[in-house]
Amino acid sequence: MWYSGASWWMGVSMLVFWAGVILLIAWAVRGAGGADWRRGSRAASILEERFARGEIDRSEFEERRATLEGR
Repeated sequence: MWYSGASWWMGVSMLVFWAGVILLIAWAVRGAGGADWRRGSRAASILEERFARGEIDRSEFEERRATLEGR
């Protein structure tokens, strides 16, 4: 008697709404972290700094960078 046929699309629209909210929050949190959310970016920065300061030579830099990149 109370069924109007609108309840199924209201449920689907609510599901889509909450999925959008969750995705928006995840996107914002990921963006707030800058480049550091990527795996190994901090290690690569340190490696580049050490190379720039002359603590390691070019061959050691290349070898360690390849290791970080998984090659």
